[in-house]
Parts: sequence; structure tokens; C-alpha cells
Amino acid sequence: MQRNFLDKFLEKLSGFPSWIKEIIYIRLQKDVKPEGELAYIFATFKPSLSDKGKCELNNKESGFDSNLYNIFQYCDNGASISDITLNTYLSMEEVANYFLFAVDEGYIQIPDNSQILNIAGFLAGKFRTGEYFVQDGVISEQQLDDAVLNYEHRTKKHNKKFGQSLIELGLISEQQLDILLSIKEEAKKRFILDHNEVPKISETKDYQSQIEDLKRENQQLRLRIKELLSGGKNE
Repeated sequence: MQRNFLDKFLEKLSGFPSWIKEIIYIRLQKDVKPEGELAYIFATFKPSLSDKGKCELNNKESGFDSNLYNIFQYCDNGASISDITLNTYLSMEEVANYFLFAVDEGYIQIPDNSQILNIAGFLAGKFRTGEYFVQDGVISEQQLDDAVLNYEHRTKKHNKKFGQSLIELGLISEQQLDILLSIKEEAKKRFILDHNEVPKISETKDYQSQIEDLKRENQQLRLRIKELLSGGKNE
């Protein structure tokens, strides 16, 4: 059963005062890097079951594990990758593995956007860093081969990672590498989202009561000032 944790979580946040949402937005900007759309592209994608996938969901003839059938069910209900990840309590890395298997076996339709498969392949460990950038069209296979030679002859002995070789050759930026590796690391984590954890602004009624008290005090003060002014003129 789809629990729509993310939607409920966002609904609670949307009910916050605009100034609080602005603070949240500014804080999040510090954590989300400018080119962090890669994770967004995959997380918001809604996989579609093929006819083969729908038959397997209904009949379960292949005897797959329950996680895969749960994923099929969510796909059939129009869920996104993020919905599937949150509702199945799997990591994004695990969902990427199931997703690629289902695509390769024809249970899920091939995405129109090739970048979705590239990201899934990288998260699932099908592509290494250099291979991902080749698949994404950032570098060519020849440039990757050159980077491998550079790594073997120079960088490897200094215990540097292969991605640094790509940066040294000017093939990618340090920011591109950081973003990709960050997405990979985050994808390994299981994230359990409970919309009830969003703090409720239960003090709203108290604030409203305080405002009314201040209004009454203000009104009384105005009346007192009028009385004093009136008394002064009479004297």
C-alpha cells in the first residue's frame, strides 16, 4: 500500500508561514549543489511496467522476491523512484539495481531519457566514474583510455582516485566529480521518512491570543491618552 510519506511531509511544510519556508529554502540551498539535478532526474522518474511486467505482477510466475513485486506494484500505481524508495524502505542504490534488472528483462519500459539509465547504472555499480561520463557524453572513450593510462603511470602511485585523473586532464571539473560521488554516497543510505516528524506549530493559538491581548492593551492605552489629553484641556 502506497503511503505517500513525501507528499504528506511536503503538505505539512507548505502550511508553514512564508518566512519559515524561506528560511528552510535558504538553508537547503547550502546543501543542494547547483548541478544537483542529477539525483532529481532519477528520483522523480516514474517507471512504467511493460505488458510483460504487468503479467508478471499479476501471476508471479518467476517467483521473484517480494521487493521486486512491490516495486512492480508501485510502478503500476504511477509511483516515482523516490516514492518507491521511501515506501519500500530500500536505499536508492538497491532500487536502482532492481530497476536496471527490470529494464534489462523487459518488465519495465526503457526510459526516453537515457540519462536516467546512466544514473541508475552508476548508482547500482554497473558503471564506474569514467564509464558514467562516457555514457553521459561528457567525455569520449578515447579520452577515458587516455585518463586510464595517466592514472596508471602517474596518479595511482600517489594513491589518488581515478576521478582526479579526469580532473587533471581537464576532462571534467572538480564540481562535477564531487556531485556525482556525493549522489553515489547518499544513494547507499536508507531513509525512513515519517511526516509526523515535521514539527507542528502548535503555538499558533498562543501567538494569536497574545496578539489579541496586545490589541486590547493598545486600545486601553489609547483611551487613557485621550482621557489625559481631554483632562489637560479642561484644566
